[in-house]
Amino acid sequence: MLTVYGIKQCDTCRKALKWLTVQGIEHHFHDFRVDGLQPETLAQWLASPFAALLVNRRSTTWRQLSDMQRQSTGDALLALLLEHPTLIKRPVFVANQVIAVGFRPDELEGLLT
Repeated sequence: MLTVYGIKQCDTCRKALKWLTVQGIEHHFHDFRVDGLQPETLAQWLASPFAALLVNRRSTTWRQLSDMQRQSTGDALLALLLEHPTLIKRPVFVANQVIAVGFRPDELEGLLT
């Protein structure tokens, strides 16, 4: 089953969830803030080909970080993302592994149909 990770208040997540419902694609939504995020799950994402896309460098939270925090890699980046889940670009689509980061309907249609 497809799991969509994000934040319920995120407009992009809401658009993605609505799109999945309209397309008839079965999915489960996992809210970072409500359900949390396991370090092991995030570590798998950071080890995936999508790792470079995971950090939302346009977020308010990103702009509030120090230069040192913005340069985090490895375990420091993992800890930073766990502490500030709004730094994770949303939504993250997972079906056994990460298949997409961010909502691009054309890309998802090709992956999910």
